[in-house]
Amino acid sequence: QVQLVESGGGLVQSGGSLRLSCAASGFTLDSYAIGWFRQAPGKEREGVSCISSSTGATYYTGSVKGRFTITGDTVKNTVYLQMNSLKPDDTAVYYCATIKRCLVGLGPVYYWGQGTQVTVSS
Repeated sequence: QVQLVESGGGLVQSGGSLRLSCAASGFTLDSYAIGWFRQAPGKEREGVSCISSSTGATYYTGSVKGRFTITGDTVKNTVYLQMNSLKPDDTAVYYCATIKRCLVGLGPVYYWGQGTQVTVSS
């Protein structure tokens, strides 16, 4: 069974940092790409970043490029999203998901995690 468990969310001040974790089970990271999405109240869910362990490809949406870094640990079967220089606009529920591909943007989603709340205060 495919399972994704997010952790690491919390409340931080503007300019602070958080590291989100997505622990995967039921598959290995070379079988799916992993994407991070976020959804703020009243807004559509958007793709933030993704990584493909099989190809080494990564992607970041323009609003987080240079501030966020996605990495994968194949031994722990975990993907991380290091978020630096956080802004109030980054406030959202962050979800990880298995996706079909990570090329220019995030491909179709297969499975979702439950999400973790990130709140950035001004």
